[in-house]
Amino acid sequence: MADILRLDGVTAGYGQTVILDDLSLTLPAGGLLAVLGRNGVGKSTLMKTIIGQTQLHRGTISFDGNCINSLASHLRSDLGVGYVPQERNIFASLTVEENLLVAARPGRWTVQGVFELFPNLGERRKNRGNEISGGEQQMLTIGRALVGNPRLLLLDEPMEGLAPVIVDELLAALGVLCQDGSLAIILVEQYVRLALEFAPRTVVLDRGRIVFDGESARLAADPEMMATLLGASGAVSEERTVAAG
Repeated sequence: MADILRLDGVTAGYGQTVILDDLSLTLPAGGLLAVLGRNGVGKSTLMKTIIGQTQLHRGTISFDGNCINSLASHLRSDLGVGYVPQERNIFASLTVEENLLVAARPGRWTVQGVFELFPNLGERRKNRGNEISGGEQQMLTIGRALVGNPRLLLLDEPMEGLAPVIVDELLAALGVLCQDGSLAIILVEQYVRLALEFAPRTVVLDRGRIVFDGESARLAADPEMMATLLGASGAVSEERTVAAG
């Protein structure tokens, strides 16, 4: 299967500060990849580099066979790269429906399709962005990325700070997204077991480099390897926070 994404020798960061160091990675069309690692190792920077929000010092980023090094973030989005950041950057003054409409492009995913995926949003379609819960805001952020009809979806810790019931709802939605294999997904997640169960392949970062790239089942079955690669995060990530639901 052809690669939808390819990074070759990518060194990137913020200004002159290097976070990712000579990183190479491929993802086939429809592939699912989990990205794990301790705090501060470059996971979010990897996502921002793919979408074009960091300084690329060296290397090549290719999407669907074409180099996108020089493209601004909105042009990468136009090509089919969807991005769900940690910050949940929704428009607080717009309604739920308006937040979706401003990002909509022709394709499989429509505003109504998002409401069917996340019924809570359909019920609150006329509420403004600052009138819905944290969990609903995360659903809205994912929905807004979906109505852009991407071929690659970047999810940066979408479960962070959410109540377990909302985490379960988001997991069910991600399962729906994976069903037909048309959408490639990269998931950065703090819950290690959750990420390993979601994606058949996992990459572990350390100091901006890939230190593991292989089958998730292999990592899940080796607690010693997990402890070595992930440290304390491999243990504490089994807990789910109860926060904004």
